[in-house]
Amino acid sequence: MKSINIANGGGTATVQGSDLSKFAASFSGELIQPGDPRYDETRAIWNAMIDRKPALIARCKTVTDVVTAVNFAREHDLLTAIRGAGHNIAGNAVCENGLMIDLSGMKGVTVDPESRIAHVEPGATLGDLDRATQEFGLAAPTGINSTTGIAGLTLGGGFGWLSRLYGMTVDSLVAADVVTADGQLLHTSEKENPDLFWATRGGGGNFGVVVNFDFKLYPVGPDVYSGLVVYSLDEAESVLKQYRQHVSRLSNETSVWVVLRKAPPLPFLPESVHGKGIVAFACFHAGDPKDGEKAIEPFRKFGNVLGDHLGAQPFCDWQTAFDPLLTPGARNYWKSHNFSTLEEGVIELATKYASELPSDECEIFFGQLGGQAAKKDPGATAYPHRDANFVLNVHGRWQKESDDEKCITWARDFYKKTAPFATGGVYVNFLTKDETDRVKAAYGENYDRLLETKRKYDPDNLFRMNWNISPDK
Repeated sequence: MKSINIANGGGTATVQGSDLSKFAASFSGELIQPGDPRYDETRAIWNAMIDRKPALIARCKTVTDVVTAVNFAREHDLLTAIRGAGHNIAGNAVCENGLMIDLSGMKGVTVDPESRIAHVEPGATLGDLDRATQEFGLAAPTGINSTTGIAGLTLGGGFGWLSRLYGMTVDSLVAADVVTADGQLLHTSEKENPDLFWATRGGGGNFGVVVNFDFKLYPVGPDVYSGLVVYSLDEAESVLKQYRQHVSRLSNETSVWVVLRKAPPLPFLPESVHGKGIVAFACFHAGDPKDGEKAIEPFRKFGNVLGDHLGAQPFCDWQTAFDPLLTPGARNYWKSHNFSTLEEGVIELATKYASELPSDECEIFFGQLGGQAAKKDPGATAYPHRDANFVLNVHGRWQKESDDEKCITWARDFYKKTAPFATGGVYVNFLTKDETDRVKAAYGENYDRLLETKRKYDPDNLFRMNWNISPDK
């Protein structure tokens, strides 16, 4: 193989062809470089605003491949990114002119229905996990978009429709296998390497490459009561205030999220509504569908319903319901806050900014938490934000680069105006690439303990393409 110039800790270095050949000989996966016909497809990730070009992509097939790639990166002090499914908004899965360790081909999910444990490889998506577990009427509390990677979701905390009933994704993680910066493969759990296990549950990709996740599973489905209730944006303040009142009464089996956006061409909405401003309640009940219908009925009586689509459906179908609005290839920019309650000022601002959407794909959503997700002590896992009853995502999304400025400005302005009502914490998986100043807010009161763990397992900061906890600070 030919020598290549590649980014390292001090700038750029030359990796000799003989070293690359030795790496390739011990690597069962694929090594891809610029010029390879697969290069552009392999480096592409979900957010089209990220257009970085690694000097070398190591597509792993096995755990041994991961160990080999990590050792190669360490020995040459390479700028290194770790890719799972490549869904993260900030684009940390890919680096400029460095080494990308690509795990997306390691997608295996094995379910033990007796112990109710799922063993999940790091390239698996939520859809891969859901399909495997639902074969046995089981599920783990994950996210809301089936193409999201299980690795990135979990390492940041993870929440979705089941979190009020079963907690955050990290609360169901019972063990993980981690390749650390020194090339060791460590099994972690509450009993084995517990400090690393604790840090893995919400501390991001700072401590190593997780090559296996073990999740506790729970009975879910096969059918769940779920769907949408849609109101006009003209009624937003009224229906959101009623929403705030009613969600406080819900059992943990029920979650209702809020989306403010322009109406997509949903078949249950009149054509006259398509493209108009709406408030949509995304409703989910994990228990008996008949109980779900009763729990969600009040949300159909807040005003003049433009349309609704509610009923029992397979859990896997509901988990893919929002995929068409979150396809890869669009330009995305997010801003986020955590809230303990939705105060009047937040509702007023959400209504105002939802009436000024800079593109048809931009939206404001509030994900409902609380319930079991709030029960753990903030220090029980590295994910600290147990006071977040609502998580705001200001989701800027558009197609043309020429719209960057207006869409980003809209998101930043709304974020800034709502800051006085927020807790000060932020969900790390919603941070976008320009928010390095919010790292401590993301890790909260657990930052110092995470820093100690970082210094122990990655003192030279090999794993720095993430929301980085620098061992030097």
